[in-house]
Amino acid sequence: MFRFEDPAYLYLLALVPVLVLIRLWGLRKRKHQLGKFGDPALLKSLMPDVSKARVEAKFWLMTAAVALLAVMLARPQMGTKISQEQRQGIEVILALDISNSMKAEDVAPSRLDKSKMLIENLVDNFTNDKVGLVVFAGDAFVQLPITSDYVSAKMFLQNIGPSLIASQGTNIGEAIELSSRSFTKQDRVGRAIIVITDGEDHEGEAVAAAKKARKEGMRVFVLGVGSPKGSPVPADGGGYMKDRSGQEVMSALNEDMCKEVAKAGGGAYIHVDNTNIAQKQLDGEIAKLQKGDIMSVVYSEYDEQFQAVGILLILVLIVETLILESRNPLLRKIRLFK
Repeated sequence: MFRFEDPAYLYLLALVPVLVLIRLWGLRKRKHQLGKFGDPALLKSLMPDVSKARVEAKFWLMTAAVALLAVMLARPQMGTKISQEQRQGIEVILALDISNSMKAEDVAPSRLDKSKMLIENLVDNFTNDKVGLVVFAGDAFVQLPITSDYVSAKMFLQNIGPSLIASQGTNIGEAIELSSRSFTKQDRVGRAIIVITDGEDHEGEAVAAAKKARKEGMRVFVLGVGSPKGSPVPADGGGYMKDRSGQEVMSALNEDMCKEVAKAGGGAYIHVDNTNIAQKQLDGEIAKLQKGDIMSVVYSEYDEQFQAVGILLILVLIVETLILESRNPLLRKIRLFK
């Protein structure tokens, strides 16, 4: 694979056609001026040492030097190999609740935004681990298959919102089931499902799904986001969401259900509020998981190629310098240029 580290310098290549146009204009003007002195054949006999070909060669060499300089400054790179490495790490599937209730602002800036920041900080602490992302509301789907590409994980995270799932609700059970099927098949690797939700499970079966995941060697952690006291849910058009009777919809964190699911899954329940305590607790729990051999890190290494371009540039400049515009009287018998 070939790429340029800083392609902005390639704009210098636009100077090449400009130089050519200026050269053509200069030759035409020179020819017109010489025509005023007399017959071209007579003028040529009066200037035996003048070589038009040498001048042309020097110009094209200098133009090539400008092009090579632009390429060199852009730092061309070439991929030399794609490799797999065996590293010690864990596998984590993050199941994020994106139902409308996660828009509540009892945790600043909102439950959902606070969850995103927590996930991003967690991913920043990963080194040799794998991470996947599942989003759920009334339904659940894989937003990002398990990977060691943390840049992609954070990029996918930014585009998550309640509009991704039309079916509203909070189906934690389906989210756990889908997460448990999203791990790799590698043996002896610590696996964790981290459910981030406000605990309003409208579908049930979350406890049964957590027990099943535990039997299959996974640990289910639940991060409860919000306040048990409840908070109104902002509406997209402004104001707050209302029920059929015209009353504002209040969403409260169901801590009891969250704790029950975490206990069934052999993990821990962590309350997420406006402090950083939840982040520290989660990092501590993740650090306890068994690290196993992970064979999945595929990457390309790029070698700098600007040195080769620089050497070629120097050679072109040396040749251009050695070529004189007029013939050397001592070397008239040697005709490199007709």
